[in-house]
Amino acid sequence: MTRSHTIDANTQDADKPAGLVRKIARIAKRAGRTVVQKALLLHYAVRNPATPAWARRVIYGALAYLVLPLDAIPDFLPGVGYTDDLSVIAAALAAVAYYITPDVKQQAEQATNRWFKP
Repeated sequence: MTRSHTIDANTQDADKPAGLVRKIARIAKRAGRTVVQKALLLHYAVRNPATPAWARRVIYGALAYLVLPLDAIPDFLPGVGYTDDLSVIAAALAAVAYYITPDVKQQAEQATNRWFKP
C-alpha cells in the first residue's frame, strides 16, 4: 500500500531563495520526495560557508539540471522522466559528500517534511 503525500507549495523557507522554491515547487509533486530531498541536501550544502567553491559549482550545475527544462530524458514522461535528474543529483552528492554535514541533513529533512505532508 502506497502512502499519498501532499505538497504544501505555499510553504516558504525564510532562508531559501524564492526563485528556487518556486521552481522546485513546480516540479516537486511529479519528481517525488526522493528527488526533492536530495536536491534540498545540495541546496543546504551550498549555503554552508564551509563548502568550497569547486563543490558549489558542482552543486549549482546539478540544481540547474533539475530545474531547467532541457533534459536528456524529458521530465513529462511518466515513471522515467526524473531518472536522469536523480542521477545527476546523486553524482553531485557523491562528489560533495564530505560537505553534507549532519546539520545539512537535518535542514533538508525538516524542509522535506514541510513540503510533503503525510
